[in-house]
Amino acid sequence: MAREKVDFPGSLGARLAGRLETPDGAPARIIVAVSEAADLARIVPRSEHPISRGDIDTNAVKVLYRLHKAGYMSYLVGGGVRDLMLGRRPKDFDVGTDARPNEVRRLFGNSRIIGRRFRLVHVYFQDGDVIDVSTFRRDPEPDEQSAPGELLITSDNTYGTPRQDAFRRDFTINALFYNIADYTVIDYTGGIDDLQKKLVRAIGEPGVRFREDPVRMLRACEFAGRLGFSIEAGTQEAIHQHRRELEKASPARVTEEIAQLLRCGHAGAAMQWMLELGLLEVLLPEAYAMLAADERGLGDFGQILPVIDRLITSGRELPDTVLLAALLMPKIMLRRDDVEGIGQRPMSRAAIEELVDEESQPLLARFTISNLKSQQIRRALVGFFRLCEPRWSFAERVRFTRRPLFEAALVLFELLVLATGDPGAARAARRPSPPEVAAVAGASRRSSGAPSGPGDPGDYGGHDVPRIAGEQHAAFPGAPPPAPAWAWGVRSWTSPGPHLDLSPRGTTWPGSLTCTGPR
Repeated sequence: MAREKVDFPGSLGARLAGRLETPDGAPARIIVAVSEAADLARIVPRSEHPISRGDIDTNAVKVLYRLHKAGYMSYLVGGGVRDLMLGRRPKDFDVGTDARPNEVRRLFGNSRIIGRRFRLVHVYFQDGDVIDVSTFRRDPEPDEQSAPGELLITSDNTYGTPRQDAFRRDFTINALFYNIADYTVIDYTGGIDDLQKKLVRAIGEPGVRFREDPVRMLRACEFAGRLGFSIEAGTQEAIHQHRRELEKASPARVTEEIAQLLRCGHAGAAMQWMLELGLLEVLLPEAYAMLAADERGLGDFGQILPVIDRLITSGRELPDTVLLAALLMPKIMLRRDDVEGIGQRPMSRAAIEELVDEESQPLLARFTISNLKSQQIRRALVGFFRLCEPRWSFAERVRFTRRPLFEAALVLFELLVLATGDPGAARAARRPSPPEVAAVAGASRRSSGAPSGPGDPGDYGGHDVPRIAGEQHAAFPGAPPPAPAWAWGVRSWTSPGPHLDLSPRGTTWPGSLTCTGPR
């Protein structure tokens, strides 16, 4: 079996904790092995990559070693390897093996098999930790599970080899394996090169992969936003071309991915990618209200997502119901502004409740959201508008704080104040906020250095919050300008490669900042 030595780019060592040079400072070298099927795989020995067993979850290490000692292949797979290669702490540690689910189940008494579309084993530990163990898969043949002309995968239980498993994954950076037997990192798809280039690249033909599993398009935006990577040009084009395939995806999986995206701490950047690639018009058209609100002078609601990101990054836990309500809030405020502008009078509480139900129904129907959570989202929004009302008596304030909707409503109000720097941004409701909430919000604005007007701490004296203006440039000569960086509060970024403008609107928004591509 032939072997070839190739130079490994030592510059990646700076990104990967500086451990990819040899002791004498020379460029590290990697053994490229030819597999039994004559397919090249990059094998990175322990001395030339930054992953240590000490960085891996203790329970995951136990699972890896038990599978290995039982005679099975035992790899750490997926995003855990990617994050460890980047010097990050993985959120999850997943294990891949050639053992079938029933064999894994017999090996671990503290486990059970779950899933229908994708059968895997959950191994449970006393500290509450759960390790996912999946059998290596391959892409099913068309006659094995799909209707003629359809590529959508509805069952993913066709087992295969490690190489086949790598090529059936979504992106090259997620197809790296860590072998517990010899502590090497195995790369079949070029994921190490893309980590160095900071690129999210689909494996295989992007159009085919996204038709097989449309949720991959959402994941591409999430990874690009969360890791600060760019999306490879061919992958961008395929996402834009096949964005309507998301309508065929399982609503439960789409809901889960949207919630995960909002909780990742980089929702602003991820939503920016969704805007540019046309996914928002398919999944979250409500989010366009964040842009329209600023155009109509109702406040810079595009900052709501960066505010959410800062809170989550600081350790604040926000329920999914609040996150989804925050997406709906600008749309409902715009609609209320229209209704009250025509009627020239404030809407009643009953009318507001009807408006909330009407405007939230499309999103709640589009996703798989339980009746309980749907009710919680509506209550949070109704409570938010209740907080915008003036002239509260002491008894009313006490009663309202005891209602189940109060905490979620207060978080929504907090998000609005932090995003706009002005509790008067609730002027879409044509009413000031309660005095004590306005005082807290005003103090928050003063501490952030925002200007303060006369009178009440929340009063801007009739002046709008100052805006930052600039001009926008294309990522490379001759390319069309990308969608506006300011839309989701992404203030500046750089791109290692060409960036395509595939925004469904194709609009140059006012107030955008200078940028050179996605962060």
